Amino acid sequence: MPVNPIDATNPTTAAQQSRQQGILGKDDFLKLLIGQMQNQDPLSPSDPTQQMSQMTQFSILEQITNLSQSQQAAASNEYDQQAVGLIGRTVTYVQDDGTSATGLVQSVTFTSRGPELTIDGTGGIAPVAVTEVR
Repeated sequence: MPVNPIDATNPTTAAQQSRQQGILGKDDFLKLLIGQMQNQDPLSPSDPTQQMSQMTQFSILEQITNLSQSQQAAASNEYDQQAVGLIGRTVTYVQDDGTSATGLVQSVTFTSRGPELTIDGTGGIAPVAVTEVR
C-alpha cells in the first residue's frame, strides 16, 4: 500500500512552517551572517577563524537542505510508481464516508495533490485510501 511522502514540493510552505515553529533556515542564517559582517567595527574586525566557522556552518546547512529536498523528491517519485503499480489490480479502499469498497484500479491521474486512482469508474481516490491489494 502506498504511503504518502512528506509534501515538500512547495519550498515556500516549508519555509513558512519553519518560521512558525521558530526554526531558522538557510536564508535566515545568511541574513544574520551578512548583518554581522556589515555591523562589525572596522578597527576591531572579528576573528577570521570565527567567520570561517560560520561559513562552514552555512555550507553544511545548505548541503543538508539539498539532501533533504533530494530525498523528498525520491519519496514522491516512489509514491507515484507505487500508484502506477496498482493499475489492473483489485483493491479494497476506504471511501469518503468511511465505508470500504472493492474494485479494479483502471487508471492513475497525476494532480497537484499527487496521484489519484480511478477505481471501477470512480476517480479522485488517493492511494493512501487503499487498505488491501489483491
